Amino acid sequence: MRAPSVWLGALVPSRPGESPVRELLSPRRAPGRAQAVCIPAIHLHMTAATMQVSQKDFEKAQEQLKLLKKDPGNETKLKLYALFKQATEGPCNSPKPGMLDFVKKAKWDAWNSLGNLSQDDAREKYTELVSGLVSAESAGQHKDASPEENRLGGYETIIVTTKNNITKIMFNRPEKKNAINHKMYREIIKALEEAGKDDSAIAVITGNGDYYSSGNDLSNFTGVKPAEMKKMAEDGAVLLKEFVSHFIDFPKPLVAVVNGPAVGICVTLLGLCDIVYASDRATFHCPFSQLGQSPEGCSSYLFPKIMGLAKANEVLLFNKKLTAADACVQGLVTEVFPDRTFQKEVWARLEAYASLPKNSLAVSKQLIRSIEKEKLHAVSSKECEVLKERWLSDECINAIVTFFQKKSKL
Repeated sequence: MRAPSVWLGALVPSRPGESPVRELLSPRRAPGRAQAVCIPAIHLHMTAATMQVSQKDFEKAQEQLKLLKKDPGNETKLKLYALFKQATEGPCNSPKPGMLDFVKKAKWDAWNSLGNLSQDDAREKYTELVSGLVSAESAGQHKDASPEENRLGGYETIIVTTKNNITKIMFNRPEKKNAINHKMYREIIKALEEAGKDDSAIAVITGNGDYYSSGNDLSNFTGVKPAEMKKMAEDGAVLLKEFVSHFIDFPKPLVAVVNGPAVGICVTLLGLCDIVYASDRATFHCPFSQLGQSPEGCSSYLFPKIMGLAKANEVLLFNKKLTAADACVQGLVTEVFPDRTFQKEVWARLEAYASLPKNSLAVSKQLIRSIEKEKLHAVSSKECEVLKERWLSDECINAIVTFFQKKSKL
């Protein structure tokens, strides 16, 4: 069984310069079909004026949605689609698509899940959702780097800044829970190369938004033709090996500031960081066997060494999700901070670290790492070879297809 060739990003194809959610606003209706207006009994007390205002707000929200510049993500687009259909046509009235028609089924499931939600309530929820998206995008546009902070250009999926002797590399795909696609892999590699040569004393990796990172963007695996599968696996293994090598070889202290949930590759790489600070709302999950895959990021060697074999097996073999407190007890996390004070406390401490003599920090880091550097490269090479085989296995492909099918059921 091969992976589906259409990812949910295809729900709303955009023309150049057009809003990525435009088509959600105008689902096609049959020519000449009248739009029924259904007012449930519990809303009979609403005045005509109130209903008119609600309809105006709904129409305004549709116009605002067209102006969004950032793709809000498939999950949000499905909610918008469902609420729009419910607001304009009422409860789901179309036949259920076939199981293999992933896109249409995802849209049908989203609409059908609203049940008997009234059209007025659907309009209100749609309007509130759009308002939140507009506010979030507006806040992001005005949250520019401070005068003392130097933001480096040339990146699309990450934000790289330097301030107070610290180079910060921030995952910046919040609408995708900071999932790592191929472009993001290459940009992180570039950022680590530049940070290793600049004047900063330490480098910090963190995430923008609620997530640290949800790991690999599984859409990396979709849209691949059967004849291209072998090349996809080989290229992926080469990219992963290069990516992990940059963490192994990074010459300065490297700190992970885990601001929220972390999944997969972004958990395993924590073993290659020198310090890991986490918010108490962070979680750590490596669902490798669940997806028919295997450990990477040197975790097959470092996790048993850090946690002990039995605890590492729970995480790497049996997909156990750790809380921040669990991860700290087991040695993966250095210290946990209350979320409300996390950023303030952590950055104050990092600025103090970055004021130390930078050459001394670098030499000491390299001395500590040199003892096992050759071993780590060998482990990473072996992990990539095993993963290349896993990606081509029916077990892995079937697991990924199952993942997408479950994800479509909102």
